[in-house]
Amino acid sequence: MWEQIAANRRKSTFLVIGMALLLGVLGYFLAEYFAGPGTGVYGVALASVIWLIMTLVAWFQGDNIYLTMAKAKKIDKNDLPVLFNVVEEMTLAAGLGKMPDIYVMDDPAPNAFATGRKPENAAVAVTSGLLKTLNRDELQGVIAHELAHVRNRDIQLMLFAGVLAGAIVLLSEVGLRSMWFGGGRRSRRSEGDGGGGAQAIIMVVAIVLMILAPIMAQLIYFAVSRKREYLADASAAPFTRYPEGLASALEKISRAPGKLASANKATAPMYIINPLARDGKMAANGTSTHPPIDERVRILRAMGGSGFGDYDKSYRAVKGGSGVIPESALSGAGAREGSRRAAVSNDEAGAAAGVRHDKRGRARLVDDFFYQKDGYDRIECECGAVLKIPPGFQSSKVRCPRCGREHGVG
Repeated sequence: MWEQIAANRRKSTFLVIGMALLLGVLGYFLAEYFAGPGTGVYGVALASVIWLIMTLVAWFQGDNIYLTMAKAKKIDKNDLPVLFNVVEEMTLAAGLGKMPDIYVMDDPAPNAFATGRKPENAAVAVTSGLLKTLNRDELQGVIAHELAHVRNRDIQLMLFAGVLAGAIVLLSEVGLRSMWFGGGRRSRRSEGDGGGGAQAIIMVVAIVLMILAPIMAQLIYFAVSRKREYLADASAAPFTRYPEGLASALEKISRAPGKLASANKATAPMYIINPLARDGKMAANGTSTHPPIDERVRILRAMGGSGFGDYDKSYRAVKGGSGVIPESALSGAGAREGSRRAAVSNDEAGAAAGVRHDKRGRARLVDDFFYQKDGYDRIECECGAVLKIPPGFQSSKVRCPRCGREHGVG
């Protein structure tokens, strides 16, 4: 997949340059309109400063911003051993040199995303709803998909795309609000100075740019996002050797009720499924962040094997036209990669984790993790009930609701 990795690096460069040009043009016309003729260069300078700041923020703190916005909490192996083990085995299967940090979001809507500048400092985040909804094979498919984004350098591309698209939207919003509340007075003064015709043209161009620039930025963002989802699905299949796991997971996630509370338009393309829409059969168009779920599922289930060639053949059969897999992955080393076994089989992974938890046991572990992070005390009653005492509990004693025994608090 070296072709896709190189292509993503080129896209990252072109995207940063393109966003810079778009910001510069927008800044120029905003300055010409609000500050007067001849001030466009100052607008370009201001836009350049915004571009530089946002690029630096995306490079050094973009992953932390996404994780903070998602309200994700970092875990280790003792917190959720099954999840940790799945990430560990998929890291080996993907051939990554370092295991990503693992985060969990306390949200009932099942979903997941990966972020980071490069594989060496990547992170993968899943919701508590995902851990409670999926079985182990399905969870493995989702993690494999996210680690494919890490290996393909999608995470860097989407990090820059999201942050810089947000900068364009912000600048356009400021310009529109300023024009709404005070732009008319500037226009009338220009007309009085004899520059009404030129100012009218500048005003029209500025308005058009303020409306179209964020739309153009989002369209680029979404278009890049859709293609990368197919490639991540294709990579996940040889990692797990079980395409049905990811297909089943996509169906369950798309059918789950509710939306992810912490997601927004800027972060939506990062997730495995659009967290703002629950319709798995949504048609792919210029404003959709992901391909249709039913289409992705059909491709995975039509695969005759688990290699890149199998996915490419299935993709052509379902969608028609040319395939989506780079040539390097269909021959030579890429073909061999498609037949590689996951480094740890499901049975071995269960033994390494010590016990294969059922869905109820895993749900209990997830809830206990968040109770602990939120500062709850845990009291185990002799009857088998577990009492979770919230921080700041006023009484010195608490009664077990099951058997009536009293327990000291604090």
